Amino acid sequence: MKKVLVTGGAGFIGSNLTEFLLDAGYQVVVLDNFSTGKRENIAHLTDRDSFTLIEGDIRNMADCRKAAAGVEYVFHEAALGSVPRSIKDPATSTEVNISGFVNMLFAAYEASVKRFIYASSSSVYGDCQDSPKVESRTGIPLSPYALTKSVNEQFAANFAQVYGMECIGLRYFNVFGRRQDPDGAYAAVIPKFSASLLAHTPPTINGDGSYSRDFTYIDDCIQANICALNAPCEAANTVYNVAGGNETSLNELFAYLKDALMQFDPEINAITPLYGPVRPGDIPHSLADISKARQLLGYTPHFSIRQGLESTAKWYFDHLR
Repeated sequence: MKKVLVTGGAGFIGSNLTEFLLDAGYQVVVLDNFSTGKRENIAHLTDRDSFTLIEGDIRNMADCRKAAAGVEYVFHEAALGSVPRSIKDPATSTEVNISGFVNMLFAAYEASVKRFIYASSSSVYGDCQDSPKVESRTGIPLSPYALTKSVNEQFAANFAQVYGMECIGLRYFNVFGRRQDPDGAYAAVIPKFSASLLAHTPPTINGDGSYSRDFTYIDDCIQANICALNAPCEAANTVYNVAGGNETSLNELFAYLKDALMQFDPEINAITPLYGPVRPGDIPHSLADISKARQLLGYTPHFSIRQGLESTAKWYFDHLR
């Protein structure tokens, strides 16, 4: 069995990726400090012989070295997400997302890891006005979080050149699905809306609802990671957009999610959203060109926004009611 490391493996994306890899027959090491990850996300996995949990922090080099020992591949999902959080506390976001990233990169190099696959973000496109977004053209980052992800990509390219590592960056576009945390000030839009609707309270849309995103269902995100794992070496040492390939406004998202949740709770039909100010650092529109990932990784999204929301709504209904 191949042995892989998933940093941030108790988080939303990390726990889903960990579960998939275990089911596919991999030995999986998870490194997580549980600052944003949740123990319940991996509780059903801990009794498997092929699962190892290391409770540690990517800011601690010793923890990184311990986690990388004997590993063939690294999936680096650990990070402090959220644009608003990074604006409120840029120092911690920088410490985790840049210093922690470099620690993990170097620990992977020391352990002779074959490939380092890491989570980047659509936020790196910043003020770029292009639509759809193409990997070769980015803009000025609009938040400290976006800047950390841009710097990650530069460090990965540098390590490829200096140390001969194989690195693949995946620019995630608004990933959603089961286990995405609805609690806290920095919850993503879909879990936040879901929690509000199930509590029969109107959610707040930032702006007039015309801002749009390219939403990516969690199973498509996992597929992209596995494609990156299995891709030929010619496909390494670059970055790829990972997205659904379609644009959805926040008003459309609210309508789709309400339709999906109404199947379980008809009273949701009467709820209408509130509208608030635009958040600082938010990009008005974000649509991905995924042709590069299709051609070089073999990535093809299988879930539309509405299909993904059907499954997601069921999960939130089961877990929030």
